[in-house]
Amino acid sequence: MDKIVLFFQRKKAASLTLIFASFMLIQLVILRLGNQAGRGFIMPEHQELVYYGIQIPVILGFVLRSFVDNRAVKLFSLGVCFTGFWIMLLASEASLFYLIATGVTVLCLGYTGGCVYYYMSCCADVRHFGLSFGLGYAFAVAVQYLFQLRFDLKPLLGVIGFFSFAVLVIFLYTENRVVNSLANREFTAVPKFKLICAVVITVAILMFTSYYNNYIHHLQIASNYTEYNVYSFPRLLMIPGVILFGFIGDIKKGKLLPVCTLCVTVIALLNAVLTGRETYTLNMSLFYLSMSAVISYYNLTFTRLAQRTKNPAFWASAGRITDSAAVLLTFALKFSTLSAVSVLVIDIAMLSVAIVFMALNGDLNLSSIADKETEKSEPNAEITPGQIREKFGLTPKEAQVFKELTETDDKQEAIALRMNMSVNTLRHHITSIYKKTGVQTRAALCKLSVTDE
Repeated sequence: MDKIVLFFQRKKAASLTLIFASFMLIQLVILRLGNQAGRGFIMPEHQELVYYGIQIPVILGFVLRSFVDNRAVKLFSLGVCFTGFWIMLLASEASLFYLIATGVTVLCLGYTGGCVYYYMSCCADVRHFGLSFGLGYAFAVAVQYLFQLRFDLKPLLGVIGFFSFAVLVIFLYTENRVVNSLANREFTAVPKFKLICAVVITVAILMFTSYYNNYIHHLQIASNYTEYNVYSFPRLLMIPGVILFGFIGDIKKGKLLPVCTLCVTVIALLNAVLTGRETYTLNMSLFYLSMSAVISYYNLTFTRLAQRTKNPAFWASAGRITDSAAVLLTFALKFSTLSAVSVLVIDIAMLSVAIVFMALNGDLNLSSIADKETEKSEPNAEITPGQIREKFGLTPKEAQVFKELTETDDKQEAIALRMNMSVNTLRHHITSIYKKTGVQTRAALCKLSVTDE
């Protein structure tokens, strides 16, 4: 098991992709099966309530994780998900048992998701973090489409699901040891206004994209997923979409992502307004591209902010919670029954709100991308204590190592992990620092730093 922990620590991007892909596949399959719960048991006109109803236990599960952090509970929750996964695959949805199993399963799914998102937040400064997220999500979408939506190969889906659960079991078993080494670092607390902006922008954009609910989600349920089906081939555009926006999310810590998300959602809405239902396939394609941008935006935004908050476990999954909450909000506003004009007015209002809060949050100020002061505020920015670097001729990387050694009590393994280098490379830098400064211990380096100050 120590070797597995070492893999998670050293191969951070690869392990993050594997873990997130495993969870997302299970989530997509369970939620898709959950939408069918009660079919043939519940009156057809009430079937749509199931889609909205399962959002409540999902939200409760995510919130529960922010208050309950116990390995036994985590493994129990994952075990319930595993059991529910197979029940939903094999049992008939036309029963009360299936409906109850769905509710319990999605509750535990939310709790497990909270664990995964918290782990993601601890890895938010990993190189290619956004791309790892995009690749994991893309893999889950591809597998679900092929084995569940296109060919309905339940045996193969069950096999892949089994391996996904196995990955999550290993992840939960090693999570604490990995997270402790990843999360043990100091950040400047994120301003509350920045969190408020992130929440408002996410809600506004999600509501903005709900224009489609007026004639897609409602119609696809009414037609029993035949004439209108959100799970048709345009969904595959999410694969390149999440990879692209994940890559954009890695550029300057995601500073371009809000603007790109805004542009894509505006294009999707304009196309739907100008062309109407006659271009259903085009509308669906643009819808999935815009959703790829929105999903990438809220996930990368909140996971990067979470570790600088007082309750990182909650804020790490705040984007996913907001997504489900927005679904309930559209239901409360009865989006599916409003006229196209009414929905359009609401969406224009939401677009205005998103633009205003993006401006207040500095997301529209692209000139700040090259701002040196902004770069220095990032956790990995080069900051040399006092005049140590100039005085002893340290390299930029040695100066960063010097800072880690003198300003933290972390072990070498944790420092190497945080700096994205091997322990041997770190020790090479430490040896060089000792040689240049003329001291032989970490304590002496700390005294040297204080003296120099």
